[in-house]
Amino acid sequence: MPHHHSHSHNISPHSCSEKRLGRTLLIGIWLNTIYVVIESIFGFTTSSMGLLSDAGHNLSDVASLVISLLALKAAHRKPTQNFTYGFKKATVNASVANAIILYVAVIFILVESIGKLIHPADIRGDVVAWVAGTGVIINGLTAWLLMRDSHRDLNAKGAYLHMISDTAVSVGVVISGIIIAHTGLNIIDPIIGIAIALTIAISSYSLLRDSLRLIFDGVPRDVHVDKIKECINSVPGVVSLHHLHIWALSTTEAAMTVHVVVADAGEVDSVIREVRSRVAPLGITHSTIEAETDSTDDTDID
Repeated sequence: MPHHHSHSHNISPHSCSEKRLGRTLLIGIWLNTIYVVIESIFGFTTSSMGLLSDAGHNLSDVASLVISLLALKAAHRKPTQNFTYGFKKATVNASVANAIILYVAVIFILVESIGKLIHPADIRGDVVAWVAGTGVIINGLTAWLLMRDSHRDLNAKGAYLHMISDTAVSVGVVISGIIIAHTGLNIIDPIIGIAIALTIAISSYSLLRDSLRLIFDGVPRDVHVDKIKECINSVPGVVSLHHLHIWALSTTEAAMTVHVVVADAGEVDSVIREVRSRVAPLGITHSTIEAETDSTDDTDID
């Protein structure tokens, strides 16, 4: 039974966008680091749980942005003899780390907010509102810069969700500061903190789910197995396919291996070329295709 094997890498079109993402992450790191220092100082001096929880969340954002940037740089390192796929998987690991950091921040905010509910403290609402307002601008700007890449890259999505959630936190703190300044109801501060924590937990679920899926070599969410099968089976000369496996090389690249059974041994090369070209637009950037002229294994996926 003759076998023919072909292996290819499709050239990634994302080099320019990855450079842009790297610059955006670096800008976000510097802006948020400065803001964390400012917010922490005012949080302690005003006894505001809203500001302190926001500062803690911003600190987690700095960590997430650093992780995303390091993963992006690692992904561009060339493959080695021991790491033949290179280090692209670092972006997947970064997205998991970012999801975990988000939930750690949620736990921190909940614990501290509940503590403030039990033991309320006097708060300078006007100072809290002004400081948090600065955070809305900084976090909102960073989120806006990341938004474009968040739709195609799970690593960028993790950083983007951090910044969006922090923008929401800052808006909540502004609202609580204004209410406290006009009414003196200090209990609003921890209540806002709890509401924000729950919002972050809910909005971050998709990031955690998709990241864990890729960690276990699941099919990326935007790659559809049924469409891949239909596409391959529609190639002239293909009788059937089996041993189809699809997994993520990174948060932007997917790999595929497949065995195809062809009717005529003379068409093997043309079938392989056609299969490769047809699956590329469906999200497969790296394909390994083996063609056979006869098979007793008709299992689609194993």
